[in-house]
Order: sequence, then C-alpha cells, then structure tokens
Amino acid sequence: MRAVVQNDKIGVLSKVSPGTRIRGGLAVLAVASLAAGCAHDASEARPAAGQPLQAPPARALDAYASELSAAHAARAAAARRWGLKRVPLTAPPPPARKPVITTRPGFEVDDHEERGLPPVFTTVPTEEKIVFLTIDDGAEKDPAFLRMMSELKVPYTAFLSDYLVKEDYGYFKKMQDRGVTLNNHTLHHPYLPALSYSGQEREICGMQRVIQERYGKRPTVFRPPYGNYDENTLRAARDCGIDHVPLWSEEVFADHWEYREWDRSLHPGDIVLSHFRGRDDWGGTMRDMARRFLDKVTAEGYAVARLEDYL
Repeated sequence: MRAVVQNDKIGVLSKVSPGTRIRGGLAVLAVASLAAGCAHDASEARPAAGQPLQAPPARALDAYASELSAAHAARAAAARRWGLKRVPLTAPPPPARKPVITTRPGFEVDDHEERGLPPVFTTVPTEEKIVFLTIDDGAEKDPAFLRMMSELKVPYTAFLSDYLVKEDYGYFKKMQDRGVTLNNHTLHHPYLPALSYSGQEREICGMQRVIQERYGKRPTVFRPPYGNYDENTLRAARDCGIDHVPLWSEEVFADHWEYREWDRSLHPGDIVLSHFRGRDDWGGTMRDMARRFLDKVTAEGYAVARLEDYL
C-alpha cells in the first residue's frame, strides 16, 4: 500500500532566512476603497446641509457607508496596536457556488475517486487573491493571540489534537466563540501510515467524538499529522464523516516562511500552515507568526478568507 509522505520535513521545502526581504506591490486598502465609493454615492443623494435624509434607500446607503468607514477605522487602529505594517485587506464575500475540490495530482491513492475518498489538496481553486490560514495541534494557548485575531477580524481554521487540547479545552471554546472552526488532527498525532485501518479509525473517529462532545459540532475536515497518509487514512477519514483533507502550500513560522512550490510565491487559493507554538519552540510568539503572515500577504495584495466558506 502506497503511503503519501510530505517532504517538508526532509528538506524539499525551501527555508527563507529571517533577513530575506519579500518583494510585493503595495496593497490597496479594499475596505477604504469600498467605503470611499459608497460615501461618494451617498453624497449625491444627500440633501442640503442641515436637512435629514428622507428617502429610505438614501438613508440606508448613508448608514452603510458610515459603517464601512467605522469598520475600516477600527481595523486600522487594531493594525497599529498589534504592530502590523499595513491594514489587512478584507476578503470578498464567499462564493455563491462553492468550487469543486479535487485531489492534487500526485497526491492520489489507488482508485481514489472511484472509492469516494475525500480529496487531498493544497490550494482551493479560485481566481480571487485570497489565502487561507490554518493552525495545527494546540500546544500553545496564547490569550493575546485570540484578542489580536479577533480585533483584526482575520479568519483562520484550527486542526486540533486531543493530547494537547485537553490541557485547556476552554481556550479552544473561546476560539470557537470567536467564529473559528475546530477541525480534526487526530487524538495523539501519530504517523498514521504506520497504523492499521482500525488504528487509524480510532485516532480519527476518536477525535471526532471529542470535538462533538466538547464543542457541539462534528468536523467534516481533517488534516493528517505531518501531512502523511495512505489509503487506510482516507478510508478511515471517510468512514468517520470527513469530506475534505486539506494539506498546505506554504508554512509560516514566527521568523520565516517555507514553501512547497519551486517559485516560493503565494498563489490565489493557497492554504497556509502554521502551528500553535510559543517561544520554547520558535523563539517567538503566536503574535509574531501572525504579524509575519499578515505583513507578507497584505503587501502582496492578498486577503485572508475563511477556508470553510469554500468547502
């Protein structure tokens, strides 16, 4: 049985040194532009000074422009407070029709599609300049990171392993309450291809039950530890109720990026991996990771979207 093993741990991914300067065009502030456009439209419908707006559509447009302006001002203030170089761009609305997700070529197992196994992919098909932030395991539990991402209104997805999460289930409940989807990363983070089907099923279905019992919702998205899997992994995932198996195109740390592709660049729809880590592992914090991530994607004109909106 063929195991699909990710090569990022043995040198295929290229490491960018902390001093490397990433080039990118200045990002256009999407929210500000939208607010400016709405404000312009609203001014055309505005009556003489001192007179209230009478037409309901004009009043609604005026209120909408004011809300956009206030939202952008709040996000700009949060960006300054958390030390970002630029205000993060706002992602476009989720697609009316979700894209068709298929397995990346070379990542298939035997009879993958014919057996109805969940797709394994590193990028979501889209023409929008968006990327997705995903964070694995659950070791570091930084309250300031929760505040930072909430104030910046940046979406992300968590893939949790119970042996780390159980130290503080409440931390991840706070994360869920902020709109973060909690997904499956197994009970104990093993190298899955070394286990039998039943062993893998226990790891995956067991974590399904933990998330259901602790957080009230059974995941449909799963990431295998280390990105390694075989046919039994995908069969067990399918049998445990998993629909999608996203891997990643890039990985971001507190002090550098690593890339799967030879061009070492972001692409529309890329899935970015990070981990719940702190100074003991990284020499930096979750907030440092978030700053490095957001500064790069914003400088290159990308917004951060919510992965589940596209699955």
